[in-house]
Amino acid sequence: MSRRLTTAALAALLLSGAAQAAQPLIIDVHRDANCGCCKDWITYLENNGFEVRDHVERNMNTVKQDLGVKPRLASCHTGVIDGKFVEGHVPVAQILELRKRPDLLGIAVPGMPAGRLEQPEPHLRDRRRGDRPDRGGGREDP
Repeated sequence: MSRRLTTAALAALLLSGAAQAAQPLIIDVHRDANCGCCKDWITYLENNGFEVRDHVERNMNTVKQDLGVKPRLASCHTGVIDGKFVEGHVPVAQILELRKRPDLLGIAVPGMPAGRLEQPEPHLRDRRRGDRPDRGGGREDP
């Protein structure tokens, strides 16, 4: 292969990789119309490079049930990324980790967390067993 052709092929490969890397992560967020903190979480996600598809729902309980979110893990809004649920004010770092875990159904920060969005401790839902790891490395039924 000629040097010119090799250089052109390498440049095309690098440009296509850069274009893919620039693509934002897409997350669907289902929320009630009257909740202000949901809008804050959407802004937080957008400020951290996510493209948010905002869905105002009439019945959030149905959305949560369809996604497998147990009532004790529920919060005011539910995100969906890569087919997995993101329940409540889950920090971006944990959403990115969730994407790397095919064994998990989703992640949750139940209720209304205190403090900043980056601080809540999420609960992971295991796809294989329907349970979640606890802090001690054991398992706890959801």
